[in-house]
Amino acid sequence: MRTIIHLSDLHFGRVNPPIQAPLLCFIRAAKPDLVVISGDLTQRAHTAEFLAARAFLDQVPFPLLVVPGNHDIPLYNLVARFVRPLQKFRRYLCANLSPFFRDPEIAVAGLNTARSMTTKYGRLNPAQIARLRDRFRRIEGEITKVVVTHHPFDLPPGYADRRQLVGGAQAAMTAMASAAWTCCSPATCTLHTPR
Repeated sequence: MRTIIHLSDLHFGRVNPPIQAPLLCFIRAAKPDLVVISGDLTQRAHTAEFLAARAFLDQVPFPLLVVPGNHDIPLYNLVARFVRPLQKFRRYLCANLSPFFRDPEIAVAGLNTARSMTTKYGRLNPAQIARLRDRFRRIEGEITKVVVTHHPFDLPPGYADRRQLVGGAQAAMTAMASAAWTCCSPATCTLHTPR
């Protein structure tokens, strides 16, 4: 059985430095097969924040899968926001905005839901959904499939504001309903289709 540690919304630039050491100790003690970080590694996408996040990631001695969140896109620098929205994320953290991890037991696909025009809820486009569906269709056997996004595909019971879902969530879930799923996002949802 695999162990995945899921972190999100670290917000370097606002993070309290004394909490980093215990978190790193926990990660090292858990010895996960994969550490997933689902976005918002920075508070305002400043270079110093990305450097702090990079320094943290460099201390994690296990495989990493990292996707961006809306805070990893510049808010106030409009040129960067619309012309180079994830340039610093790619430079300092992860060049691949659709990272993928696979071993004999799990297949974990990251999707970028952060968009320049969307400040809070994010979006998936049809091409992303099709690529993910096709990638997972090629995986045979008893492999657990996990999707990692910053924005949620579903919300826990009691949350009435469906606008908080990532744009394209229903299309993504419909397109991938034939596979067994575990979705990782800050508002974690789990969907299991019986085998």
